[in-house]
Amino acid sequence: MTALNQLTIAEARDALRKGETTSLALTEACLAAIEGAGALNAFVHHTPEIAREQAKAADARLAAGEAPAMCGIPLGIKDLFCTKGVPSQAASNILKGFRPEYESTVTSQLFGAGAVMLGKLNMDEFAMGSSNESSCYGNAVNPWRRGNDTAELTPGGSSGGSAAAVAADLCLAATGTDTGGSIRQPAAFTGIVGIKPTYGRVSRWGIVAFASSLDQAGPMTKTVRDAAIMLGAMAGPDAKDSTCSDLPVPDFEAALTGDIRGKKIGIPREYRMDGMPAEIEKLWSDGAAMLKDAGAEIVDISLPHTKYALPAYYVVAPAEASSNLARYDGVRYGHRARLGQGDGITEMYEKTRAEGFGKEVQRRVMIGTYVLSAGFYDAYFNRARKVRTLIKRDFELAFAGGIDAILTPATPSSAFGLGEMADADPVAMYLLDVFTVTVNLAGLPGIAVPTGLDGRGLPLGLQLIGRPWEEGDLLNHAYVLERAAGFVSKPAKWW
Repeated sequence: MTALNQLTIAEARDALRKGETTSLALTEACLAAIEGAGALNAFVHHTPEIAREQAKAADARLAAGEAPAMCGIPLGIKDLFCTKGVPSQAASNILKGFRPEYESTVTSQLFGAGAVMLGKLNMDEFAMGSSNESSCYGNAVNPWRRGNDTAELTPGGSSGGSAAAVAADLCLAATGTDTGGSIRQPAAFTGIVGIKPTYGRVSRWGIVAFASSLDQAGPMTKTVRDAAIMLGAMAGPDAKDSTCSDLPVPDFEAALTGDIRGKKIGIPREYRMDGMPAEIEKLWSDGAAMLKDAGAEIVDISLPHTKYALPAYYVVAPAEASSNLARYDGVRYGHRARLGQGDGITEMYEKTRAEGFGKEVQRRVMIGTYVLSAGFYDAYFNRARKVRTLIKRDFELAFAGGIDAILTPATPSSAFGLGEMADADPVAMYLLDVFTVTVNLAGLPGIAVPTGLDGRGLPLGLQLIGRPWEEGDLLNHAYVLERAAGFVSKPAKWW
């Protein structure tokens, strides 16, 4: 029989409802798995007492009947989500000791649906990174390895701890956030499913901000069906977030019909990058063939402003980060530097931020402050906003032309080794986001689905991009791709 911590959300839900197991048993299985997985450094704040309490409450609800789908499901929560009374540091020393007196809307909705919190998960500091190497907790480690090579690999970023925990069966699913690919890239690197919903589908209230016009929370799960179930519990209107849509949340799981006959799948020619590895090229064409075999029509499309997406993103995101992170001043909460004789408030700000922020956060804040400064605002920030509008329009024209979903690679490579890129030119790391940032700039839903292994036995994923607010349709396309690819590989346990 499958170990309890290896179950999917759907399998666990069905077993709970049939009385074949309990939430407490599921929770204990996950806590034991976490205990034995210190080498992955995925969980950074452990909350076993809260987990057992929530599991007992979930079992009582299940016994009474009428429990929601997520009731009793043990989850990991990314450290970017504020959780009442539990450290919520955004993997930064500047928030050391911060325990919120409130619950983020997403965690509040999940706990309201009966989900269980096992603990908080590792991530890049303030969600700024593609490899989980900028965390104050140290690196999260990918449970996958290159054949017999023992070199530690990145689980991707910024939701690296979430991806590693789900791939290693430490939890049944996890929350993630995606500002430029931070759900989809780590999902692809670890062989799991990750969906970034339409901007505004999920409330951002109580999630530590990076770039407010780009950030969006979503689920990281073992299957597409699980993503549909969990997204249904996370999504919904929220008066506390003015950018959150008041559209009703459909039954995403019911949308998984497996029928995409007559649907048009766009293949954007601009995503065929120079130097793209042959394995990624083959994965992409194989994915298109799978969707065609399922009855979809494959259409070549053009998204002409794609080449400007990365430069525009790396102006807009740091600019918003510079604005958002100005609140960390050492005055009200978090870290405050020890001051010397004669130091004033300016010195307190400088020393506190120098000690509290890591190098990558400092780099992005400085870039953002520069592009927002009086002499450069029009040259950089305003121009990037105009480019963003053009990128959004490219997608609008494609969808207006009858395209139902767009298929692209999720990443330009499989997972790389920890330390292999961290000390290189930071722009080389930024280039890893080439396939994902357009989706955030345009506010669209995107999903990464594992579809194969590379020559070294590492997972590779494909990305599907959907129409705004049509996550159900996007999930159905992903469901068809998932079934056709038949990806069932798991990392060999070494930790």
